Amino acid sequence: MSYSEFTLEMVEQKLGVTTQEADLFPAPPSAPVPEWLPGWLARGTRLALISEKSRSEFIVVPILVAGRELCDEQFAIFSGQRLDVDPDRGLVGECDFILAVGPALPPLRAPLMTIVEAKKNDVEGGTGQCIAEMEAARQFNEESGRTAVPVFGCVTTGETWQFLRLADGVALLDRRRYYLDNVSGILGMIQAIYQASLNVA
Repeated sequence: MSYSEFTLEMVEQKLGVTTQEADLFPAPPSAPVPEWLPGWLARGTRLALISEKSRSEFIVVPILVAGRELCDEQFAIFSGQRLDVDPDRGLVGECDFILAVGPALPPLRAPLMTIVEAKKNDVEGGTGQCIAEMEAARQFNEESGRTAVPVFGCVTTGETWQFLRLADGVALLDRRRYYLDNVSGILGMIQAIYQASLNVA
């Protein structure tokens, strides 16, 4: 079993993680949009119709790079990174993206957010996989002695972004979804998530 096989029901049965809606941050965050990003997304959106992989390359990656830029490049973006933590629980496999605190160099350190590209534009269908990856990131951090690092997740089609946070065995799904016409909000969430990693004890 691997991350991609997890559904919401399996996450609860096998990992003991329940879900509920919440406001991840008190107010909807926003961030300045780098000058280069809107033009890139306008061109990329036309190319992104070709395949899921093209949505990743032409929409998701530029937004993540812009988010990293806003955070003074203080987190790393790992693409296609394996996160083999606990085979007995099915916590193995490749993650679409992992944002990790620290330099953009291997090995993986302090996972902060796992990002799942929703297949067939189905955000709900990717949520179980995302939560399984978040649980693996939490366990990875715990085994590395970084128990205070918060773990977030995101399921995205490129056009739609659903953010989550794992807290005490509960996956909190943000009540707000963010869309490509609100890039400032998406970037604000990435920035707020990074800031949350700096505020831990």
